[in-house]
Amino acid sequence: MDYGAKDIEVLEGLEAVRKRPSMYIGSTGQRGLHHLVYEVVDNSIDEALAGYCTHIQVTLHKDNSVSIEDDGRGIPVDTHPKYGKPGVEIAMTMLHAGGKFGRKIYRISGGLHGVGVSVVNALSEWLEVEVKREGKTFYQRYEYGKPVTPLEVKGPAASTGTKITFKPDKTIFEGIEFNGEAISSRLRELAYLTKGIKITFRDERTDTEEVYHYPGGITAFVEYLNRNRTPLHDKIISFEKKTDSIQVEVAMQYHDGFAENVYAFANSINTQEGGTHLIGFRSALTRTVNEYGRSNGLLKNGESLSGEDVREGLTCIISVKLPEPQFEGQTKTKLGNSEIKGIVESLVGRGLAEFFEENPKVAKRIIEKAVMAMRAREAARRARELVRRKSALDGASLPGKLADCSERDPEKCELYIVEGDSAGGSAKQGRDRRYQAILPLRGKILNVEKARIDKIFENEEIRAIITAIGTGVEPDFNIDNLRYHKIILMADADVDGAHIRTLLLTFFYRKMRELVEKGHIYIAQPPLYRVKKGKKEYYAYNEEELEQIFQRLSIQNLRFYSDGRAVDRETVENLLRDLNLYRHLLRRAERELEIPRKLIEAVLEAEELTPESIAEAIGDMPEVENLRTEEGVLKFTYAGADMDSRIFLSQDFRRLREIYQKTRRVFPMVVKNKAEKEVATPSELLEYMAIHGKKGATVQRYKGLGEMNPRQLWETTMNPETRTVLNVTVEDAMRADEIFTVLMGDKVEPRREFIAKHAKEVRVLDI
Repeated sequence: MDYGAKDIEVLEGLEAVRKRPSMYIGSTGQRGLHHLVYEVVDNSIDEALAGYCTHIQVTLHKDNSVSIEDDGRGIPVDTHPKYGKPGVEIAMTMLHAGGKFGRKIYRISGGLHGVGVSVVNALSEWLEVEVKREGKTFYQRYEYGKPVTPLEVKGPAASTGTKITFKPDKTIFEGIEFNGEAISSRLRELAYLTKGIKITFRDERTDTEEVYHYPGGITAFVEYLNRNRTPLHDKIISFEKKTDSIQVEVAMQYHDGFAENVYAFANSINTQEGGTHLIGFRSALTRTVNEYGRSNGLLKNGESLSGEDVREGLTCIISVKLPEPQFEGQTKTKLGNSEIKGIVESLVGRGLAEFFEENPKVAKRIIEKAVMAMRAREAARRARELVRRKSALDGASLPGKLADCSERDPEKCELYIVEGDSAGGSAKQGRDRRYQAILPLRGKILNVEKARIDKIFENEEIRAIITAIGTGVEPDFNIDNLRYHKIILMADADVDGAHIRTLLLTFFYRKMRELVEKGHIYIAQPPLYRVKKGKKEYYAYNEEELEQIFQRLSIQNLRFYSDGRAVDRETVENLLRDLNLYRHLLRRAERELEIPRKLIEAVLEAEELTPESIAEAIGDMPEVENLRTEEGVLKFTYAGADMDSRIFLSQDFRRLREIYQKTRRVFPMVVKNKAEKEVATPSELLEYMAIHGKKGATVQRYKGLGEMNPRQLWETTMNPETRTVLNVTVEDAMRADEIFTVLMGDKVEPRREFIAKHAKEVRVLDI
């Protein structure tokens, strides 16, 4: 094929962003979706760092749009001398356009490349910007990155600031429903890092509001991170240093656990892969602790503590603010400025030495803890050497219980870590030996949250996992030695199985974290039920799927009539899909919104979801009292509980009503078999079909994987063409760390609170 100049495609404006969004925001999954919010919020934070913004408000709306408003100076609206367009339009529509290149306007900022807000605009179905400047409110609307209105004056303004509201483009993203908890976590983080800023977060979907304001800055941040742990010392160690252009802050506190939690930020951006500021901190910490230990007789016989030893049980925040940060890539995960290493190293070395001199008892406790870590590390090294020598003598380096695969390309290989010898036996027989390896576990592994590395290496099951995977554990972890690119945890669908999965996930997150971060860890989803009717078998992974199997079985023998006319099978199947979603949303509204079903069904009959229509629909119900409208909201008491009309405005409830309106016209239906049955509501139809489908069918409830024979285990849980596996990812490392600390740590009260808070989310509880 000829290849000439005509074949070279030039993407103009924001087309490149829409064509390759992952280049700009990392992914089109939830992480990329949230990145849009953070890009806009970071601009407001930059205004705060410049000294012009004191309050930021972030609002998640019911339609999955989001607003970010600040009281900064407002994006410029005057006409650009070169391009002849308002400054705000240039910022919204042109890549590499912004006020952060020359450092005259923003001495310190997270935005560098001028692509942030323009990328948000490019990847939005629509975006609206309001700017308050010069006593006026300016407004402009964009759709799919292009302006659809000119910049116009909307009215007067008594203050200054910028408000951006956008709705992500559902044709770009895998889903556009924001995770309020993840966004809340990031906003809290920013409030800690930007001392004095006030951030208000409102989620209209759940009608909740939180305010983040921390005058204590990163010292308060460390206190927050350690709230579920037992600190080794009460006073948080903190240092701060400013040069003409660079500001460095460090806050740190040790706890009695073993996990290291050091988070590094540059201009309020979480540099998850570290960088020169983290290198400088680690170097100073190791050197200073060793020097103090030797000079005060706490280290003997030439003992020397490693970096890993002195960071055991450490929670630390490092925050640097600098005018020209050198980040790697647009997602800014690593800082590269060489001068920062020396500044941080000097600050930490001097500050920590002063703290140790003023607090000798605390210094002694910290060094004693590090010495214990060193001895545990030495014991672990000896255990590793013993394992290696034993393997060499045995003539094989892999654990005996491992049934390995024949394929030698790690990218094609899978390792199933299976609970129990019985299930392991079935998995070994049912697997595809070419690329699937099986490692059975006997009982529960050690809880690594409460154990040092030497105890971990004494655990036979953990040693088997480490040896089979091949990477070693931190600090000797090397992902280049990974033997299987898919590591799949397969445990029973009961409480014990869930506990074993949690123990395994804790181990991987704490000791092989890169496997989690790079997406190598998966969770198998074995079925809960097997249905046999005639010669055919069906599998269900939850109660709802089981009911749907019975519905499908019943269709074969039934005939359906609506308004006297026969309804064909395809129409019935489509109707059932809608009705099953209807029932799912109905149950969720009952459970999560705590709305009684009778009240839901009454509101579904309302002409519209307005206070007036809802009042008319529920006004005659005996359970309803004190019906009144206040500030456009219908308020009432139902069966003694206070409620208002806003609970019917969620996305779930709107979808529920949409299905109800679509399907109501087919009811009542007549179902004919040997006899006729009239069904008046969706619930009646689903119930009748489930009962009819059960006739002649046998149902087996799997209590454990061992109850499945090899063929069944392969068909349901191991065959890549039919199985369902969940990929374990870490979007928010701090949130993940907090959950593992709460669930697997020593403190009981935080665990009790977590269980109470999330109890309603449990779908299947098999004790």
